[in-house]
Amino acid sequence: MKNVIRHKLPSSHSEWLANRLKGIGGSDAGTILGFNEWKSPYTLWCEKTGRLINDRDNEAMRLGRDLEDYVAQRFMETTGKRVKRSGFSYQSEDHPFMLANVDRLVINENAGLECKTTNMLTRTRYDKDDIPANYYAQCMHYMAVTGCEKWYIAILVLNKGFYWFEVLRDENEIQTLIEAENDFWKCVTEDKEPLIDGSDSTADTLAEIYADPIESKMDIFGFDDELKRYLFLKEQIKELEAEKKGYENIFKHELGDTSSGFIGNYAVNWKLQSRSSVDTKKLQSEYPEVYGKCIKTTSFRKFEIKEIR
Repeated sequence: MKNVIRHKLPSSHSEWLANRLKGIGGSDAGTILGFNEWKSPYTLWCEKTGRLINDRDNEAMRLGRDLEDYVAQRFMETTGKRVKRSGFSYQSEDHPFMLANVDRLVINENAGLECKTTNMLTRTRYDKDDIPANYYAQCMHYMAVTGCEKWYIAILVLNKGFYWFEVLRDENEIQTLIEAENDFWKCVTEDKEPLIDGSDSTADTLAEIYADPIESKMDIFGFDDELKRYLFLKEQIKELEAEKKGYENIFKHELGDTSSGFIGNYAVNWKLQSRSSVDTKKLQSEYPEVYGKCIKTTSFRKFEIKEIR
């Protein structure tokens, strides 16, 4: 490895989380490029600038860590290659904001290995040689930092299969990635917000960092065009939903008392279902004490735009 600074690995998970704020890691690359459906660039920016504290852990993350060694073992069994833990985290000399905490290095090759675990509900067709763009970007990031000529990615799809891929170094793609990460890191260091997008991630982040509003009013100056576009889209959605409902009714009328039908490769279903729910009005009326013990109050900020008359 050339032009790489080696650092001692974090001794704890909390130290690892703290180190992530010091630069851009491999798992951040796809987010910066807009490939991560679970996290937006804005959310990542809020994390890096300290506006949003992301120290949450979940079962999927825990499972990925616990099964990392198993995935590496399966990779060696399947390919005949040998891998080892690096013992270090890495930092690019040329671009110090680029960090890499790699899963494994491949012995006798200028290459590394990324280990992934996902569930069987994944929409990615690994058996058709599909690689999620988010994973691909992570591999390119690691090659950009370490100087390796290739990166392997091994993916365990729980209860379904094991797949591995070879990602070759591409200088043009690496340069594009470096430029994108450099632009993003400038936003972090200069405290300049990236563009606000329409993702659930950004919506959740805004709701969290602005959870306690001040009762006041302001003039939202200079957003007339955005307001016009919002109102136009709102009306379009209303019209499209009505049109969609019309087609649903056409199919329902055609099915009549038949539960299912077919149009080419598509199934059209109108089946009887049932569900149970609590009659809150009856519960409150007949068992007020029980109702009072079970009631749960949550607070949230309701967004709406309405014309002032």
